[in-house]
Amino acid sequence: MPRVKRGTLVKKRHRKILEAASGYFGGKHRLFKTANEQVMRSGAYAYRDRRNKKREFRRLWITRISAGCRAEGLTYNRFIEGLRKSGIEVDRKILADMAINDAASFAQLVAQAASALPAAGQPAA
Repeated sequence: MPRVKRGTLVKKRHRKILEAASGYFGGKHRLFKTANEQVMRSGAYAYRDRRNKKREFRRLWITRISAGCRAEGLTYNRFIEGLRKSGIEVDRKILADMAINDAASFAQLVAQAASALPAAGQPAA
């Protein structure tokens, strides 16, 4: 049985890691061991942050909607409650875009939401 030398496979694996680590600082893009550690760590960060990005955007949208509502004299939670009661189903991404770029139609939505809410001091029916 012939002897199998695995140098080509190891070189291929090392080259793949070092290519993934290109652009990293210092030895992290030159040395296999540190490059491998950093590539694994970077992959973990990427996985985590793909999920965190969704949270961050939702927070941003809520902040923008809240600012638009307060300009119209209504709080965010009352606005969302009014939208639900009036049966308007628009997601926060679209609402945030409207609050920034189309203030007139956002003001109409706020008015509709406010009209669906009970007046202040009145018991909810």
